[in-house]
Amino acid sequence: MHRMSFNDPMSTALPNVPHPEAVTPPPQGPFAALRRLLPPSEVLRYLLVGAWNTVFAYTLYSGFVFLYGHFLPHRYLYLTVVIASITAKPIGITMSFLCYKHFVFRTQGNYLREWLRCFAVYGVGMLPELIALPILTHLFLRFALTQHPAPYLAGAVITIFTATLSYFGHKKFSFRI
Repeated sequence: MHRMSFNDPMSTALPNVPHPEAVTPPPQGPFAALRRLLPPSEVLRYLLVGAWNTVFAYTLYSGFVFLYGHFLPHRYLYLTVVIASITAKPIGITMSFLCYKHFVFRTQGNYLREWLRCFAVYGVGMLPELIALPILTHLFLRFALTQHPAPYLAGAVITIFTATLSYFGHKKFSFRI
């Protein structure tokens, strides 16, 4: 009996065509580990949602700095930035959680557990942030060009740093499948 082979030109067997929904093989090559760690479509979605979350959180923080600045004397600016940050955080984290859950990591169910994990991810960085915020504000106050926007610049630096580090915390902890 003749055994059919795909390499045999006389073979009438159809080649095994993969189903269109078949899982693609893992990336190969020198940057394979990096591509597995940072899938391009997920990273793009994270950057887009992260841009929105950053603008939202920073606007919220700035609004609270502006609001509290009217109630507290200027000499308490260091306290103002800390109170503004503490007030804005829970609202910003909740917005981030909803956006990451539905648009980036696309997980189903587990709302309370994932929401609490988001707070844990951001909470890890909250204490260093609350320490760095007044220090950065003080640093920006030392320069004439950055005196007026000092609390806003300090908030921007902290926001960018937090957004960068939070991707891995959310990917590996908050929304792990």
